[in-house]
Amino acid sequence: MNYKLSYWEKERFLNDIDVLVIGSGLVGLSAAIHLKSKQPKLGVAVFERGMLPTGASTRNAGFACFGSVTELMQDLRTMPEDEVLALVEQRWRGLKNLRKLVGDRHMDYQALGGYELFTESDDAEYQQCLDFLPELNQKVRAITGLREVYRVANDRLPKMGFKGVQNLLVNWAEGQVDTGKLMHRLLGIAQKKGVRVFNGIGVKSLNEHHDGVELKTNLGWTIQVPKVLVAVNGFAKKLIPDIDLVPARNQVLITKPLPALPWQGCFHYDQGYYYFRNINNRILLGGGRNLDFEGETTDQFGPNKLIRSALVQLLRQVICPGQEIEVDQWWTGIMGVGPVKKPIIQNHSRHVVVATRMSGMGVAIGSLVGKEGAELILKG
Repeated sequence: MNYKLSYWEKERFLNDIDVLVIGSGLVGLSAAIHLKSKQPKLGVAVFERGMLPTGASTRNAGFACFGSVTELMQDLRTMPEDEVLALVEQRWRGLKNLRKLVGDRHMDYQALGGYELFTESDDAEYQQCLDFLPELNQKVRAITGLREVYRVANDRLPKMGFKGVQNLLVNWAEGQVDTGKLMHRLLGIAQKKGVRVFNGIGVKSLNEHHDGVELKTNLGWTIQVPKVLVAVNGFAKKLIPDIDLVPARNQVLITKPLPALPWQGCFHYDQGYYYFRNINNRILLGGGRNLDFEGETTDQFGPNKLIRSALVQLLRQVICPGQEIEVDQWWTGIMGVGPVKKPIIQNHSRHVVVATRMSGMGVAIGSLVGKEGAELILKG
């Protein structure tokens, strides 16, 4: 495309930009809001390639969580304990920051708890979790101030109607949000503070000069700005090829409305690779990426037949056995992951800051990552 900017477009819409944020997801909007909050006269604009945030911010499950028992146990096998606990604290602080920024009512935050399911074949892992609970609760208490976050919840199983599930653990500090309401509110806050958000503008490349950064857009024109904050998570490698990140696709479904659900809350299964929740008398279910890591390591939206079949099987055989459940809608989201479960918040160069690699924790840490990325811009 060879779309040339008019004089009016350059002078009235794209002038006086001090900081350009790439990506209008949770991280990007949080960063833009923080920049304007700290320096109201700063010219802040956001470029978003899609009609809406294109990645994970409007395509996630809305879990406001900081880690199930098996997830944290797995993290401890691959990361030092102090780094795992630092990440738990970051998620906890991030959730508090998000709730303060957006407001519980405006994102329909509900503290309904997060549950982890164990079948008979998971008995050995469940026993390991039981042995770990006292120690884990003690460590998490130091972060949250809550006496007992993780508990056994087997007494709730009979009423939930799951098939083949023998044990249940609950995280009472976990909540859920309405992702659509959250992002709608965040966009409104940004615009009210004077952030200019431009949809339909993708950035193809960054070319740094001594006094700023030249960005080439997918529309054919270029723009030069003093500072850039890259917040495109799973797509960051397109702009910064050497970043230690790969995209990860997730398959998600939502059912048609059901007459009644015997449970509420967020549910994890198989170390969090499967997840489901209630929303408006429906079941939202996603995950299964561990069935085809190679196929789902992509930044292209689209179906994976193997995984979608497994999700439907889980829905009809375990979650709602013996019921006629209809899938209403499918979609996919693109995350950013890396060799360690830790976000990248750093000065990439003199004029470019990177705030990315949410590793599936965007709801929990996204607003905090954006805020910390914005602070690097201001310090630079």
